[in-house]
Amino acid sequence: MTTFKRDFNFDDKFMEKVSKNIKKYRIEAGITQEQLALDVGKSYDFIRRLEYKKGEIGCSLDTLYKISIVLGVTMDKFFE
Repeated sequence: MTTFKRDFNFDDKFMEKVSKNIKKYRIEAGITQEQLALDVGKSYDFIRRLEYKKGEIGCSLDTLYKISIVLGVTMDKFFE
């Protein structure tokens, strides 16, 4: 049986959306970068770079899940 590679359009800038939305929901929740870092077990510098490098650095699914719990949003909100 022959299979063919299907053609998909992947958004290469999805981490830029994630970064912007983390910052948006963090501010809406009234949480500082320092507090978010402490709550998810990451450094302040990591959270700062995650928000301000606009997708140049990524994070693990585990970290994204923890951030969603702390900010009180579902993970899909980060990708909108």
